[in-house]
Amino acid sequence: MRGTFGLIGLVIVLALVGLLVKKQMAATKAPVPALQQGAPAPTGSVREQSQQVQQQVKQQMDSLMQQARPMPEDLEK
Repeated sequence: MRGTFGLIGLVIVLALVGLLVKKQMAATKAPVPALQQGAPAPTGSVREQSQQVQQQVKQQMDSLMQQARPMPEDLEK
């Protein structure tokens, strides 16, 4: 009886692992979305594409760094 429950449990676990592997494999075959919706697709060699992506990230970081941060309220009482 105990062995039967162990075997059933093992089969259930293997089925779950199989489903997770199937989902993961399907996700790796999905097309990669563009970095930005408004940005044009990179063209040229891999090196040029890499430089374009780096430039986009740098511009985004610069714009984020320019935004004012909200200051925490003074907690003095």
